[in-house]
Amino acid sequence: MIAHLMTRAVGSLAVVFLAVGCAFGQSWPSEGPPPPLAVRPLDFPAYQLRTLPNGLQVVVVPHHEQPSVSFRMIVKAGALQEPGDRPGVASFVAALLNQGTTTRTASQIADTIDSAGGLLGVGSGNEMTFVQGAVIKDQTDLALAVMADIVRNPAFSEQEIALQKQQALSSLQVGLDDPDFLADTAFTRLVFGAHPYGRPGQGTPEAINRLTREDLVAFHRTWFVPNNALVAVVGDLSADELFAAVQRAFGDWERRDVPTVAVPTAPPVTHRVVVIDRPGSAQTEIRVGHLSIERTHADYIPFDLAIRILGGEGANRLFGVLRSDRGLTYGASADLNTYRTAGVVVAETDTRTAATGESLRLMVDEFARLQREAVHPAELRGAQDFMAGNFPLSIETSSSLAEQVLVRLFYGQDPSEIETYVDRVQQVTPADIQRVARQLLKPNQLTIVLVGDAATFVNQLRAVGFTDYDRIPVSEIDLGSPTLRR
Repeated sequence: MIAHLMTRAVGSLAVVFLAVGCAFGQSWPSEGPPPPLAVRPLDFPAYQLRTLPNGLQVVVVPHHEQPSVSFRMIVKAGALQEPGDRPGVASFVAALLNQGTTTRTASQIADTIDSAGGLLGVGSGNEMTFVQGAVIKDQTDLALAVMADIVRNPAFSEQEIALQKQQALSSLQVGLDDPDFLADTAFTRLVFGAHPYGRPGQGTPEAINRLTREDLVAFHRTWFVPNNALVAVVGDLSADELFAAVQRAFGDWERRDVPTVAVPTAPPVTHRVVVIDRPGSAQTEIRVGHLSIERTHADYIPFDLAIRILGGEGANRLFGVLRSDRGLTYGASADLNTYRTAGVVVAETDTRTAATGESLRLMVDEFARLQREAVHPAELRGAQDFMAGNFPLSIETSSSLAEQVLVRLFYGQDPSEIETYVDRVQQVTPADIQRVARQLLKPNQLTIVLVGDAATFVNQLRAVGFTDYDRIPVSEIDLGSPTLRR
């Protein structure tokens, strides 16, 4: 989700201006935002791709803007590869990679990278685990040796596992008290149902308590092999020097067979309204959306633009209707999140309880309007200008460039598509937007999640056309269940 952060001072000024505007009956300023900067030329450096004898795919990109080297590895192991009865195991494995190996403690790992003037991070998602970092170029061998050690030889000590469990359980408890977390997690669970994409990333309290060291070791042994991984190294060395550094760090990593994952079919798009009842809430969190296309779909770019017009940077109809026109919220957005086999469109906002029904009706109507009416060329141009102007910034550092290359390789795409991305964005027409909106948006089959004080707003739902809903007390929520009920 995209979060909009404001400083305390700016937030205070906004409240003052809003109060003054209301007192004198003034409308919001009619001037639009400043025009986007001119699109910068895209100077994409040459890259080389090789596969080591053990199956590890290696991308190197000489990039001489700074005397540094960035590295990023993707292992094709995430929630999608977890055993069905062990949700959260991928997240635990990722979190523990840099918390000690068979030869280094967590402190030694951190001290080694710090002394090299570098950074090292780990994480996981639905389809992958990643390790990334950066160092000055003279420390490339040291940094890659540390990365190889944590990827290949994690200790998974019982002490660190116990600590990670405690942290994960505390985080989940905090999340269950957070309406924003509840809305996001419940929406994803309902949209994807029992599909692995719908599982809570950290698992559930019950699943976390069941996890054992043997579970983590088995997951790591199965999926953390060179022929199931990709690595990109970008920086101020020649291509031959970069390849040689990777060979020294990973050349003796043993290749093993990797199981084939039978990816379940995502559930059909189904209309439903779920109200999670949090008595006493002053606001309602709203999520609206449905299953959508995968990352490699032929219409990914025009549909991504369509969703940006609905609620993204450069256009954002939802913000215009809910915030600028009606003053119902401080923010509203929509996103297209995509994976290998499916994706999801989600629009979100929060509003005062008394405006829940009106806000929901307006959000759903904007889905339908995007299908019904052709977008204005200037509206499309705003979204295109943002995407085209922002993209060069996303590859101007060595680490961000490495990420862009690896993502395309991970999805089976040609990294050379990076060079044509801006042109393909600018070629989309209003007719393309209406075509993909009519084909891919489902305004009559939306999944809707409302988190708030149900007693104060459910009567509004019938008045705005939502007569059938499922009301679940927050005390009965089970985010591990496709139905959300214990």
